[in-house]
Amino acid sequence: MRLTVCPRWPLIAAGLAGVAAFPVDAAAQVEAGHLAAANAPSMLDLFWQAGWIVKAVIIGLLLASVWSWAIIIDKWFLYTRTRRQLDRFEKTFWSGTSLEELYRSLADKMPTGMGALFVSAMHEWKRSYERGASSQIGLQTRIDKVLDVSLSREAERLERRLMFLATVGSAAPFIGLFGTVVGIMTSFQAIAGSKSTNLAVVAPGIAEALLATALGLLAAIPATIFYNKLSSDVSKITTRLEAFADEFSAILSRQIDERNKPRDAG
Repeated sequence: MRLTVCPRWPLIAAGLAGVAAFPVDAAAQVEAGHLAAANAPSMLDLFWQAGWIVKAVIIGLLLASVWSWAIIIDKWFLYTRTRRQLDRFEKTFWSGTSLEELYRSLADKMPTGMGALFVSAMHEWKRSYERGASSQIGLQTRIDKVLDVSLSREAERLERRLMFLATVGSAAPFIGLFGTVVGIMTSFQAIAGSKSTNLAVVAPGIAEALLATALGLLAAIPATIFYNKLSSDVSKITTRLEAFADEFSAILSRQIDERNKPRDAG
């Protein structure tokens, strides 16, 4: 009996050998990937390996981010507290309490918000009458001026340090980009010095550069989002203060008319 050899058997055998070897190669590649991930530098390592310019950029962006979050938290609580104060004052003001009684309760407390507007206008009103103001138009003009000044002070108090958020939101990405450019330049210098394009030579500088970019975005994104949110809150609070100033000016104008009626009749 004659045995014949199939001409395709060497190909089949080679394929089976490759299949058998594939799990071993895949396992080796997975193990190598795990070892590379374990040996990858941390964020702190990238910082210490960076040049002094990139380090200065990273430190500056971290400080800007921390200060931005401090402002955000402070303003969040301030605006929440201010809205509650406005609600309480409006409830007391429109409850029928006399202006004199409300003025005496607030005059010695350094009030803010609507209370500050009320006290400043009442103080001018009472002082003018104590000195015997004869011009009704002049008194009304002075009261309006006092309300405008108090309103400007309250708006300035609410908006204080918000411009820092706007500055961080607009400038931080460019500062991070500056650190990126410097890091890439360092990488090219390392390539030129070692005369090698090996990835191990290029990777550290690129990683440092990308770290600066990431920190720039990390500082800019929350600053921009909360600047828009807090600016909207300031606008709403200021609108309420302006509405109260107009209403209170009208109330004092009626009070001036009533006090001047006997004088005009005489």
